[in-house]
Amino acid sequence: MSSKMRLLGIDHLSIDERIDLVHEIWDSIAAEPGVTHLTTTQRQEIERRLAEHEADPEDTVSWEEVESQALERFRHE
Repeated sequence: MSSKMRLLGIDHLSIDERIDLVHEIWDSIAAEPGVTHLTTTQRQEIERRLAEHEADPEDTVSWEEVESQALERFRHE
């Protein structure tokens, strides 16, 4: 573990507690709009995906289907 993790006591947390902490940190970053900046490549990819969706908005996959496929792949690993 990194010295920062030891200094903050994160090395004493369980895996579940560390995962929860990551979510809390991520949420705190997302709560500050305008702080994060996209690279040109990231912005172009978002624009490409948005244009693709706008061209065919019916071409979607439900969350239930995505989740089901992901869980199925996970079970076979």
